[in-house]
Amino acid sequence: MFVPLDRVIVRVMSDERHGVHERTIETRSHGRYLVSPGSGREAPLLVGFHGYGETAEEEMGRLRAIPGSASWIIVCVQGLHQFYRRRTNDVVASWMTRQNRELAIADNIEYVSRIVRSVSEEFTAGPGTVVTGFSQGAAMAYRAAVTLDRAVAGVIACGGDVPPELEAKALARIPRALLGRGLKDEWYSAEKLASDEQRLRDAGVSAQIVALDAAHEWTPEFDVACGRFLQTSLADKQTRQD
Repeated sequence: MFVPLDRVIVRVMSDERHGVHERTIETRSHGRYLVSPGSGREAPLLVGFHGYGETAEEEMGRLRAIPGSASWIIVCVQGLHQFYRRRTNDVVASWMTRQNRELAIADNIEYVSRIVRSVSEEFTAGPGTVVTGFSQGAAMAYRAAVTLDRAVAGVIACGGDVPPELEAKALARIPRALLGRGLKDEWYSAEKLASDEQRLRDAGVSAQIVALDAAHEWTPEFDVACGRFLQTSLADKQTRQD
């Protein structure tokens, strides 16, 4: 039977007024991730988080294009919230919405921590971890950097911001960060970048900014900057070992 939309809306609103109780419940779920094992023994970890409506494969493509990344164990995590891309019917993912945001953050942190522990054991990862993120995945990179039980050498973030819930004490766990922004990016504004840079510097993070001749995208120019950043991270790791 056809029910007019206005009648459905009225009924839902009426139910809310008559004491509908919202609840959440924890449940088991499964996520997927991709691993490129690297070329050497006890290689460091390069962990990547894709943007909204993307896949782990897209993030893997980005990270493998970085000069020197072949010597790292590359781990690309796919968001738990999967859906179909409307035009192509491809399965893509996102990290969260504003609904149940705090619970989603906790779920994602546990999810990523379990992946990193599993990969570290399976592929005998050495010391040194850099986390990366594009767009919505940038926030996940920062969250991972301050919560993983491995020491993080740095964060690479392109087109995405520092999460508002991370305080200076948490951000202080990050030694350095590389932030990229397209000059024509309408999503990640220049004002937001300046705010993020200040927050990181106030927490004692060495922040490097790269301005890209692009819109909301990760470019080959940024690949080169990332390659230098990874080299610096490897050099610092070796210095600490010596």
